[in-house]
Amino acid sequence: MNSDSDLQIAGDILEVPHLLQPAPEHPSTVAGFVGLARSIAADRSQWEHLVQYDATSRWYHRLRTGPGYEVWLLSWVPGQGTGLHDHGPSSGVLTVLAGELTEHTRGGTRALGAGAQQVYAPRSVHGIVNDSLEPAVSLHIYSPGLTEMPMHSAAEPYATARA
Repeated sequence: MNSDSDLQIAGDILEVPHLLQPAPEHPSTVAGFVGLARSIAADRSQWEHLVQYDATSRWYHRLRTGPGYEVWLLSWVPGQGTGLHDHGPSSGVLTVLAGELTEHTRGGTRALGAGAQQVYAPRSVHGIVNDSLEPAVSLHIYSPGLTEMPMHSAAEPYATARA
């Protein structure tokens, strides 16, 4: 009996675009939001002309809203970051569109290059910074739409679920 799963046999389904279902116009699941982020990322004409860079603070632009979610475009010049924060009751999908960002979590630090995606549960604590020497651009989808972004100190536990 073969113990390999179908995914292992077939490889990464995300590398075979013709097997992917098209992203729904208004997704309602995490997988749907990941698909929406991938489709926006792939169509540079939707966002590239909007990007601006601000040396004094992160630049952001609400790209789209839908029932129960919103899509944000952000740019980061070298050295800009968020500090440790969570997204309150909102889940999130982060997709790096250009450049490289660094994410800090309780589990460690990871580099996120162009095309990388991260999914966040409500109230999970992380920080994002552009540690590179080049600007970066990212796409963020929040569901429900972002209503709060509590900041955390480095002394606090990283993933504290609060009621």
